[in-house]
Amino acid sequence: MINKVTRKTFKIRPSGRSTDFISPSFGYGCLYNCSYCYMKRHQPTGLSVATNTEDILTEINSHAAFAVVDKPNQTHEKYTTYDISCNEDFALHAKHHEWEKIFTFFKDHPDIMGSFATKYVNNKLLSFNPEGKIRIRFSLMPQKMADIHEPNTSKIIDRIKAINDFIEAGYDVHINFSPVIVTDTWIKDYRELFEGVDAIVDRKYKDRVKAEVIFLTHNFKKHIVNLESNPETEVDLWVPNIQESKVSQYGGKNVRYNYKLKREYIKQFVGLHDSVIPWNTIRYIF
Repeated sequence: MINKVTRKTFKIRPSGRSTDFISPSFGYGCLYNCSYCYMKRHQPTGLSVATNTEDILTEINSHAAFAVVDKPNQTHEKYTTYDISCNEDFALHAKHHEWEKIFTFFKDHPDIMGSFATKYVNNKLLSFNPEGKIRIRFSLMPQKMADIHEPNTSKIIDRIKAINDFIEAGYDVHINFSPVIVTDTWIKDYRELFEGVDAIVDRKYKDRVKAEVIFLTHNFKKHIVNLESNPETEVDLWVPNIQESKVSQYGGKNVRYNYKLKREYIKQFVGLHDSVIPWNTIRYIF
């Protein structure tokens, strides 16, 4: 179900990892049903789409005029970056948005660029050339994990192939290895994933494609929902012997990998990653 709403608040928040800032949401919710998704805790069904796109763009423009960001930094060497899709999958929902107007705004602005992560290959976006001012971050995980935890999304091999297509079309493209879910076979599975990325991404584009890596954080409420509707997913997501409790900044009860174990997992991930795809610079990992 798609709900058309008029956005009334326009708060822009600092990000500091994936982007410099998080823009007001053009949409809220997701039509996918990924097992780990935080959005489903807040809006279990449907998608709310803001109808006042121009108001949001005006707010971003005003914010950018006074934003103070030291450049270069790991988000971009030149432009101040805004995540335009923190609360939805923009590529999946693009047809419900004035996406060409949004992309044109960033393309034409001299100082900023837009960014979003996606699990969907939307080839209709290839008709637009943003001249490097829109960054698409394709989310990747081993296909065997995607089959369990994000079954309705684009196939992993299609997302990897799309990296070439979208760079060719004029987009800035990164990889979002997220969430990294630790299993008995995760090292083997990620080696196969990295080998696929190395084989498919065109050599002439490899130095452009960077990565962000985010290990799983899982929510207690989502855990309860999954036990009722999709219990097989919790075999991987809720593993108390390697996890510890964490209260989010908003008071949510979460679990994440044990601090000491996670340090080792990160070391293993980076070592494997850099041995197979050393050209894919990791911007940050946590």
